[in-house]
Amino acid sequence: MQKIRTGRHCIFVTHAHLIFVTKLRHKVLTHAHLTRMEEIMWSVCADFECELVEFNGEDHYVHLLVNFPPKVAVTKLVNSLKGVSSRRLRQEFPDLARHYWRANKLWSGSYFAGTVGGAPLSVVKQYVEQQNRPV
Repeated sequence: MQKIRTGRHCIFVTHAHLIFVTKLRHKVLTHAHLTRMEEIMWSVCADFECELVEFNGEDHYVHLLVNFPPKVAVTKLVNSLKGVSSRRLRQEFPDLARHYWRANKLWSGSYFAGTVGGAPLSVVKQYVEQQNRPV
């Protein structure tokens, strides 16, 4: 059962499946990076009145399933998620800062954003859960 949310003038169920890839697809993300990144993503989503439904990733990309209100532009949410996570992770993990000292960016400039609705949310959630997180 999908959680129906309400706004001031609307009732909605909107989800986006987001994928971010590291700059040059470098395989630099570890379990510790992903654990901290999930906390950061939760915080950014909360600032946008969004809900991070699911988060997981591998050594060079992450998947997010986000429930967002219609007033939120997905591009603004993505820019904030990528910018804040890149800045904080590079500050907190010197190994990432050293690896990306020249570009000063963790993420590739591109991203995937797909609305979720064709497949049941449980299938998409299961797909994100089953990503091979590094140990």
